[in-house]
Amino acid sequence: MQRLSALSLLTLASFALISCGYHVGGKADMVPKAVQTISIPTFATITTRYKLVDLLPQDISRDFRARSRFQIDNNPATADAVLNGTINNVIVYPAVSDPTTGKATSIRIVVFLTVNLIERSTGKVLYSRVNWTMHEDYADAIDPHQFLDESGAAFERLSRDVAHDIVSAVLESF
Repeated sequence: MQRLSALSLLTLASFALISCGYHVGGKADMVPKAVQTISIPTFATITTRYKLVDLLPQDISRDFRARSRFQIDNNPATADAVLNGTINNVIVYPAVSDPTTGKATSIRIVVFLTVNLIERSTGKVLYSRVNWTMHEDYADAIDPHQFLDESGAAFERLSRDVAHDIVSAVLESF
């Protein structure tokens, strides 16, 4: 009898998961089926920080190729959709300081973005998010003789994280 009730409970739980629309994150595809190719031109920026302008389109393209059905088209004039982005601001500031010396030991990079996915043939906005904020921290050496600039690696990590979140958001239309 207990075996039957355990089996019934397991079956009921399985049906509950199926019926609630549960799915693995990042695997949904809410973009119209007519969109087969996406172009990701260089992001615009109104900041003096250039690193993300170079990294983001490459990382977003790589993530789309790895996680979606879309082909990446380098020409915005021939792609089915165009993902435009603007880096609105990049702020770099000390997040943690050494209490003895007052020198920063952890630096935080905060980026503010606007992203739009537009169906080229209709001009319809398929996805839009303004003032998207992401951050990345990196360690800074206290001893100036041991200084190793980690900001480049931090920008690379930030770019990969932003790319992953953008692709997830576009695919699932959050």
